[in-house]
Amino acid sequence: MPRASSLPQPPWGRPGMKAVVTAGVFVTTLWNLRCFLNHSKVSGEVPKHTEPLVVLVWDWPSKQVPNISRDICHELYGIMGCWLTTERRLLDQADVVVFPHIRLQPGRDRLPKERLPGQNWVWVSLESPSNTKALARWNQTFNWVMTYRQDSDIFIPYGKLVPNRSATMNIPTKTNLVSWVISNYHRTQKRAEVYQNLSRYLHVNIYGKANKKPLCKACLLPTTSKSKFYLAFENSIHQDYITEKLWRNSLMAGTVPVVLGPPRANYEQFIPADSFIHVDDFGSLAELATFLKTMNSSRYQQFFAWRKRYSVKLYADWRERICTICTAYPSLPHGRVYPDLESWFNT
Repeated sequence: MPRASSLPQPPWGRPGMKAVVTAGVFVTTLWNLRCFLNHSKVSGEVPKHTEPLVVLVWDWPSKQVPNISRDICHELYGIMGCWLTTERRLLDQADVVVFPHIRLQPGRDRLPKERLPGQNWVWVSLESPSNTKALARWNQTFNWVMTYRQDSDIFIPYGKLVPNRSATMNIPTKTNLVSWVISNYHRTQKRAEVYQNLSRYLHVNIYGKANKKPLCKACLLPTTSKSKFYLAFENSIHQDYITEKLWRNSLMAGTVPVVLGPPRANYEQFIPADSFIHVDDFGSLAELATFLKTMNSSRYQQFFAWRKRYSVKLYADWRERICTICTAYPSLPHGRVYPDLESWFNT
């Protein structure tokens, strides 16, 4: 842990001109140091880190905690000077403490009693506001937020397109029209309503626990890739909430996503406009069904033009997500606290 440098010690000795000059230099040094510290405090800047950044994950986000005893960020992702730990006894050495919302318990008894000077706390969530409850009790608690939202301090999307010069436009062989993998089906959700109405006009192959056809991890992509279209329907509709349903189940599988989520303009901030179909593009679900059923081969292939230049990068490892904190750290505001986390997230 980097510690503040000791202040210059006064040159004690016999009084004289030399001592007076030296004392003057000392006072000037103190004044300059004070101005620097005050400027840092006001602007939110901090002196550059010269030692490894220690990131303490208070509770690991997933049930299975991976081995992070080595220099994982460097070994796996090329991020230098970033040390992850789950050892709470190292709290007083941590520069950053990470608190996944899914692991926060009612009350604050499981959190540290106080935040150490210079230490920053991060609230982490990949769930939408509709599925994130009891945020009000965390007001005035966290310095930074780490979510799928682009306006987060630390942005962690579910996936993204990355340039790939050697990419090809191979389209998997198709044996059916539309598929959907769904585990948690609730009739009150918008996606359930849309599916029920759409299914009146075309057949949808449904997989997942909700239809008692669960798919193993290795079976998912080979199964969805056989469909021309995939229903990438989000469980709730919020800004930037675009999950693995689009990135993995559809784009990575090599099928065309039919999306239900935030507006088309929001999707186009992440993927090309001609790479997906939005439910809102049509005046009715009957029109959407007709569009899907009557699409010719040449029009269908146009949806895959992006594959000549890009590949899908899926973010599925929490180690990679947490390591990105170190990359973002130098540019993050220090000393700020979110006064109303609930209002920010629900906006």
